Amino acid sequence: MKIAFIGLGNMGSPMATNLVKAGHAVRVFDLVEDAIQALESAGATRADSAAEAAAGVDAIVSMLPAGKHVRTLYLGDENQPGLLDALEGSPLIIDASTIEPNVAKEVAAEALARGVVYLDAPVSGGVGGAQAGTLTFIVGGTRDGFERARPILDDMGKNIFHAGDNGLGQVAKLCNNMLLAILMSGTAEALALGVKNGLDPAVLSEIMQQSSGGNWALNVYNPWPGVMEKAPASNDYQGGFLTDLMIKDLGLAWELALDTKATVPMGSQARNLYTLHASQGNGRLDFSSIQWLYRGEEAPRS
Repeated sequence: MKIAFIGLGNMGSPMATNLVKAGHAVRVFDLVEDAIQALESAGATRADSAAEAAAGVDAIVSMLPAGKHVRTLYLGDENQPGLLDALEGSPLIIDASTIEPNVAKEVAAEALARGVVYLDAPVSGGVGGAQAGTLTFIVGGTRDGFERARPILDDMGKNIFHAGDNGLGQVAKLCNNMLLAILMSGTAEALALGVKNGLDPAVLSEIMQQSSGGNWALNVYNPWPGVMEKAPASNDYQGGFLTDLMIKDLGLAWELALDTKATVPMGSQARNLYTLHASQGNGRLDFSSIQWLYRGEEAPRS
């Protein structure tokens, strides 16, 4: 397929690379020249604007930092027209960004008015999953659109879910990440308590993995340095999913709770803890570095 990929950050770059490896003709655009050159080296074609990238393609995939960037890309602003007004034909739009559900609904409605199918398809799995092509995609949109997108998503991910209508992909992602933050914070708290009372963190981790406290953070992403070789904790918390991005997602979950009068006391506490952690200079570290908040020490920085 002819695919435009817009947004070549830590997640977007390996996702676009996997589409190239799968044999698609991928045309890329990003505001960072080095990111474009890296994809050119991988076999993609460069574009000098989002509109140029999207010209004559079968599908557009975008991976952007926040809802304001998605809205500006597709709907435009006072300085530039939106991509929806520059499209040729009716390419399928797959936005893999994690954004506000109401922004996803707004863009989807504008796309529909122009005869274009828009899907919100946020991902889970981190940079490692993006590189390995094992991401989870959580898709909001029509069933027909989901089926059209599936061959593309299968080349970037392993688990593909249809959450429901537009916006619900985002809702599901925010619920997942709120729970992830709660689990990571609780895991770090338990490990710190055990170590301060004489337990080896690796021994305690193994015990909890096989007991009722077992969870994803313990099994896959242990926050204590040296316990799990490939986890960011064992690499000075470099790579992975940044603390600042977790705070962004927790903020979106909090706004969603306010809008629907939902009660999220543990999610609110996780947001406060991660905000405190970031305020101490740790925003660019992996979110598992919350471990240092419980250790009462400064996290290492490369």
